[in-house]
Amino acid sequence: MNYLEEYEKWCTDPAFDEETKKELLGIKGNEEEIKDRFYKELEFGTAGLRGVIGMGTNRMNKYTVGKATQGLANYIIEQGTQEKGVAISYDSRKMSDEFSLQTALILNANGIKTYLFESLRPVPELSFAVRELHCTSGIMITASHNPPKYNGYKVYWDDGSQIVEPRDKEIIEKVRAIKDFKEIKTISKEEAVKKGLFNIIGKEIDDKYIDTLKKLVLNPEIVKEQGKKLKIVYTPLHGTGNTVASRLLKELGFENVYVVPEQEKPDGNFPTVDYPNPEDKKAFKLALELAKKVDADVVLATDPDADRLGIYAKDTKTGEYMTYTGNMSALLIAEYRISQMKEKGLLPKNGMLITTIVSSDLAKAIADYYGLECIEVLTGFKNIGAVIKKAEENKDKTYVFGFEESYGCLIGDYARDKDGISAVMSLCEATAYYKSKGMTLWDQMMKIYEKYGYYKEDQISIVLEGADGAEKIKSMMTNMRNKDILKIGEYKVNIFKDISKDYVKNMSTGKESKANLPKSNVLYYELEDNSWCCVRPSGTEPKIKLYMGVKGKDEEDATQKLNNLKIEMDKLVRNA
Repeated sequence: MNYLEEYEKWCTDPAFDEETKKELLGIKGNEEEIKDRFYKELEFGTAGLRGVIGMGTNRMNKYTVGKATQGLANYIIEQGTQEKGVAISYDSRKMSDEFSLQTALILNANGIKTYLFESLRPVPELSFAVRELHCTSGIMITASHNPPKYNGYKVYWDDGSQIVEPRDKEIIEKVRAIKDFKEIKTISKEEAVKKGLFNIIGKEIDDKYIDTLKKLVLNPEIVKEQGKKLKIVYTPLHGTGNTVASRLLKELGFENVYVVPEQEKPDGNFPTVDYPNPEDKKAFKLALELAKKVDADVVLATDPDADRLGIYAKDTKTGEYMTYTGNMSALLIAEYRISQMKEKGLLPKNGMLITTIVSSDLAKAIADYYGLECIEVLTGFKNIGAVIKKAEENKDKTYVFGFEESYGCLIGDYARDKDGISAVMSLCEATAYYKSKGMTLWDQMMKIYEKYGYYKEDQISIVLEGADGAEKIKSMMTNMRNKDILKIGEYKVNIFKDISKDYVKNMSTGKESKANLPKSNVLYYELEDNSWCCVRPSGTEPKIKLYMGVKGKDEEDATQKLNNLKIEMDKLVRNA
């Protein structure tokens, strides 16, 4: 694609409206900006289509959304499943409601029935709705936890999971086949309603979703008893979470839920945070202030589409609120739920705990202790969904728990994406349970480490924006891939895996084998002493991500090992 020719086309072609042309003529002469907007087309990554809002082929706008939707419509028609319909939801981001309505009407113009939520709803409820309504597909307009200038478009298939291979590639082929925006079909809302194609959903799905989650509570009596005393601070970070979270907690018996007032209402500008991500400690500033004021037991935050959950809990010894990584919070839920299921005789003999290759090895220790099979997949919750689907079809394994380090988990098979709402519920239930034993969640986290060992993990993101940044990321990955790395810091490399080439090499013996994972641009280093590192480019943001994990003899030892490994890994990748 010649980006200057494409830019000129958008500035002159009658297919683009005057507002579009005005915005683009405003950057005339700014070659760097023009290049960034037009050097490529937005592509489906680990979480679908995602980009900065604005005009251009490399931006989220009505044309790129229209093209993606027409391509998806063509694919659905080819599959012959248009009668089943498509469920659509959206978050609080700028243009989310416009993009969701546009998406519905383009599908309707192609004769495909749609079920559009009456107002914004969380990702997990959209995944649930796809399954509940027996839809062929689902679409969520969101950029998840990205900064305010972003929006995105996640596509789900009939099992409620985000699209995986080969379907994702087949859909993108249909999108790429559209060479002219005039191919995008249109229909008025009035006509779509008259034809019975355009349908609004809301409360009835909320009710079913909430009832489904309530049935997953393992200790309802303890929740009711402790719910009168427990103090919970929650923030939806201006997103979708509070459309259902407060109601769910209230119905379960949690009487003292304090929603951060400044962050309660949906707002795509995210005015109180730089970055609406529960991974970012700064996002908790207002929630922690409120927690100290009301003496809260636990502090919880979901991201704008409510698939991720961040947590702080009080340390009994110091009275301080302690932060949890995504690994820690997910595995705290896992240990609580799996131990209680075992105690109540609910743990299946053929149970599986699913995790990702960049998540904590503590998952393997927990699975081993309870006799569960631990299955590792590539990054992206859709890969966990694919394992659940396969097990369901084969009827050979039972899903117990799944998580990824990026602050997301799923406690049941009612949906097929990570669910920050059920994670809020589970952590509040766990807080109530441990409070009944005279413990805080932080006390329990320390007990988990004492039981299994001091596993610690972290990650580094190297941000490289624009076309030049994309080239630099590509070069870093190529250089790392082509280098025989025998040592990282003080650790010997035992095993090297290049997932894109389905290649595994034992660095001591030289023996080569296959990774047996779907091809993906991921490099993994299994190190001595229960340590590991991983490098991959982000599928949704302009960054290269470095992951690492260690196991120490105590917390201090683990922290020191992790810090040293981070420094060495950062140096290695930057100099690649």
